[in-house]
Amino acid sequence: MAADQRIVIENCAIATVDADDTEYASGYLVIAGNRIEAVGAGNAPQGLENVVRRIDATGHLVTPGLVNTHHHFYQWITRGLATDHNLFNWLVALYPTWARVDEPMVYAAARGSLAMMARGGVTTAMDHHYVYPRGSGDLSGAIIRAAHETGVRFTLARGSMDRSEKDGGLPPDFAVETLEGALTATEETVKEHHDASFDAMTQIAVAPCSPFSVSTELLRQGAELARSLGVRLHTHGSETVEEEKFCHELFGMGPTDYFESTGWLGEDVWMAHCVHMNDSDIAAFARTKTGVAHCPSSNARLAAGIARVPDMLKAGVPVGLGVDGTASNESGELHTELRNALLINRLGAHREAALNARQALRLGTHGGAQVLGRAAETGSLEAGKLADLVLWKLDTLAHASIADPVTALVFGAAAPVTASFVNGRQIVEDGRLLTVDEDAVARSTRDEAQRLARIAAQG
Repeated sequence: MAADQRIVIENCAIATVDADDTEYASGYLVIAGNRIEAVGAGNAPQGLENVVRRIDATGHLVTPGLVNTHHHFYQWITRGLATDHNLFNWLVALYPTWARVDEPMVYAAARGSLAMMARGGVTTAMDHHYVYPRGSGDLSGAIIRAAHETGVRFTLARGSMDRSEKDGGLPPDFAVETLEGALTATEETVKEHHDASFDAMTQIAVAPCSPFSVSTELLRQGAELARSLGVRLHTHGSETVEEEKFCHELFGMGPTDYFESTGWLGEDVWMAHCVHMNDSDIAAFARTKTGVAHCPSSNARLAAGIARVPDMLKAGVPVGLGVDGTASNESGELHTELRNALLINRLGAHREAALNARQALRLGTHGGAQVLGRAAETGSLEAGKLADLVLWKLDTLAHASIADPVTALVFGAAAPVTASFVNGRQIVEDGRLLTVDEDAVARSTRDEAQRLARIAAQG
């Protein structure tokens, strides 16, 4: 829409997820161009000019769009494998297959991952892609192209690995980059694709994979590169007890201390998982404002453990939600993570006081935007912010008898998405994507998954 054209959404419950958790039992929201112009209780103001559309959202809850803070899109074409493995055994089982991905496979997998998230309310996605086999094509470009076509706001965490089997790592030797090659390719990706503007649709982060697949020098120089370019940093951290043991044996310290020694704590950093953290680790993250991408379903799928999210939040650690790769979370949907985060954390030490519905919704919206460094632009429904929002239908059999709409959204079944807007543009209508052909995406992901399986079987 042009900047002076307006869409008015009325007669809906609204959870703004602003600093005061402002909610309206019946309210309105006005979109002007790609921004939220107004949000409030009751009816929309009279006399608004250039209103091109009015939406009667009776029976709906409007929330900020969901923000995914950790994913591996390429894994969409290796779902359902190694289903009874812990993390290290799962990686050993799947790396030989992943090491054979190429550009058409990665493009198809990215489209599948993005489509599944977008139709379920994700408006800001990210992908941590770190597998760049030699001769595999322009994988970063393929992922960015898929995000552009789907219409979501997107962060590519340009990953890398330089510690292979011959160096004591897990990836096959031909699936890793050299230190110099990884740094050069990452810098080129940032310079070609990163947009630092307020309403940017594509941003890039520097993202060496994990302590057990990258060298200390790649971590250290990667942090220096990111800060010289003014972009954020992302990696995996403290995911399993095996990782903690690995760090103590190889570096003589735990993961958090190791990350700090390489420059990897700070308000421009976020890490995935952070399951096995002690009090001093959490204090270090809080002191430095290092963010966490909490991935409850993947952590359960791989038997990694229960992250101490309530303790992190109490300490002031920024926390968002992540799908994680769909080889360890086959559903690929972030809205189910709202419920899983709440339920799984209640199995921990804090029991029923661990998280409530509104805290879970905040993790999936404002918390995610904060972790990605975009809380000034998105993650809450406030005048002046980008028009990234979702209309959840809550008057059907699945939710109609639950009086509180936020409770219905988080505790209930996955709610249908009537409409999803990104940057003021509608990308979902009645649960179907408007930007891509879902059936065609499904066919291409099946075809590429079968092609990858054949190639991997040939060795």
